[in-house]
Amino acid sequence: MKLLITRPMTAAVTARARDEFDVDFRDSNAPLSIDEMARALRDYDVVVPTLGDVFSANVFEMVTVPRCKLLANFGVGFNHIDVAAAQAAGVRVTNTPGAVTDATADIAMTLLLATARRAGEGERLVRSGNWRGWHPTQMLGQHVTGKRVGIIGMGRIGQAIARRCHFGFGMQVNYQSRTPKDLDFPAEFVPDLATLAAVVDFLVVAVPGGVDTFHLIDASVLSAMRPSAILVNIARGEVVDEAALIHALKTGQIAGAGLDVYEFEPAVPQALREMENVTLLPHLGTATEEVRTDMGHMALDNVAAFVAGRPLPNLV
Repeated sequence: MKLLITRPMTAAVTARARDEFDVDFRDSNAPLSIDEMARALRDYDVVVPTLGDVFSANVFEMVTVPRCKLLANFGVGFNHIDVAAAQAAGVRVTNTPGAVTDATADIAMTLLLATARRAGEGERLVRSGNWRGWHPTQMLGQHVTGKRVGIIGMGRIGQAIARRCHFGFGMQVNYQSRTPKDLDFPAEFVPDLATLAAVVDFLVVAVPGGVDTFHLIDASVLSAMRPSAILVNIARGEVVDEAALIHALKTGQIAGAGLDVYEFEPAVPQALREMENVTLLPHLGTATEEVRTDMGHMALDNVAAFVAGRPLPNLV
């Protein structure tokens, strides 16, 4: 059984993969090219791809009878893989849910707090050498404790964010999802997205990527938000209409944004980079040693199950 892992991994995951499997690692952190994806489907039994490796229907059309029978995705999000096309070609797809939940929720809170309290702007001020000392009206931001947060998507990550907001900061939680959830904390279900956007101080996006959520946050949702409200996106970049967001920020429709993902990642518009009221992170959602190792082990658990002929733990 021949395995390809498309990116360098943590030391622990690399050691396990080499110990248990006949594995090749790509040295590059760049996404696979179309030709590389086609070769991976032809030359390997299992591939561990990740974000940016776009296994589209076109790729599967290039390899009508793939040797590969499993794409063990490294990551919970799998919108870069056309699952229907993979299944039609006899290729199963797994992912790594659970391992990413707390780390991603932590980044959501980092963005919410940093944007509300102008932390990025403050750090830039200190680093510039232009800070002239404390005074009563210096860099007044927004209070977070006790405010109302709206969470779009109440899956594992959405619930982890909501718990942090409620138990950690005494925030009132409203949320929107396909159906109401049975939760272990107080939260109000708001079925209409524009209605939710209109009543919250912070709007946090925590939905999966894909065609169903493409530009879910568009000009109509942004115009419904309060002028004092802040948008936080830790989902997928294409969930937010980036041009509409830039317009909303420039015209004062909303007060600020905290972003860990971008519509055309890794490209970040100059307009966003120039705004002091926007916190920008380089897709750090799961970026801890422990979490990336857990994700790698979860991907390898799927590979091991496939090799042994057992049910796949995280089949999508």
